[in-house]
Amino acid sequence: MKSGFIGVIGKANAGKSTLVNVLVGEKVAIVSPKPQTTREAIMGVLTKPEYQLVFVDTPGIYKSSTRLSDMMMKTAETAAKDVDFILYVHDGHAGVSESDIALMKKYLACGTPMAVAYTKIDIMPKENIPADIKKLYDNGIDCDVFPVSARKRTNITKLEEFLAEHMPQEGRAIEEDIVSDKSERFMVSEIMREKILLKFSQEIPHGVAVSINVFKKQPNGVYEVNLDIICEKPNHKSILIGKQGAAIKEVSSFARKDMEKFLGAKVFLTTYVKVKEDWRNRPALMREFGYED
Repeated sequence: MKSGFIGVIGKANAGKSTLVNVLVGEKVAIVSPKPQTTREAIMGVLTKPEYQLVFVDTPGIYKSSTRLSDMMMKTAETAAKDVDFILYVHDGHAGVSESDIALMKKYLACGTPMAVAYTKIDIMPKENIPADIKKLYDNGIDCDVFPVSARKRTNITKLEEFLAEHMPQEGRAIEEDIVSDKSERFMVSEIMREKILLKFSQEIPHGVAVSINVFKKQPNGVYEVNLDIICEKPNHKSILIGKQGAAIKEVSSFARKDMEKFLGAKVFLTTYVKVKEDWRNRPALMREFGYED
């Protein structure tokens, strides 16, 4: 059996987490159209009789502005050094810029085998694909490029088979029944954050953390989940709660349904909104909310 670790690297919003979820076949990372959706490396494991692919989904690369985002960029850099293969995920819908080429060259220079997943081909003019791929090759991106659509599953099997062929190790790296290195507790907090990212405006979600106070399965099989939604400003708290609590009720309802789907059981969810000003630049609070500095 061939196996190996694959670092999934790329700019923010390139579609890394969506691609990993599709390849693994289960939700192991939350997805939204906003930067900072993935804040730490998340492992997703695909195990088949012939091979095992261990994907390390990393935070999107972008200009950092807080201590938290600095930590996220370091996470991506570290992951790229500690894997057997790099899958660089590029948003094909956005075209190919000089900064895209520079980033790809940076990771090619690491010496780790690499391929490019050119994503979102289902929402772009088909004639742009060969021109963009030629531009990559003409500018020295000397590796395999796979045009894919995670949403439509276009070329996903081809990409999976290619990655399996290029795995270096013999034997399983992770136990067969494990699909992620993250706990149910972690995934429940991430589901809550995902729904906030999807519902609210650009500024608020960037400054939101979710802290689980209680995560317990009752004798009747129902999960009791009690959590705090942490924001940075009093006016953000007001927006998150909404008029007569309407906003927090709506987002909590969406989150609870996804939690129940993930856990396979009923969930009794209690949410509170708290303000911790500038927590993304305060190491003690970052650690308290699960982000190591």
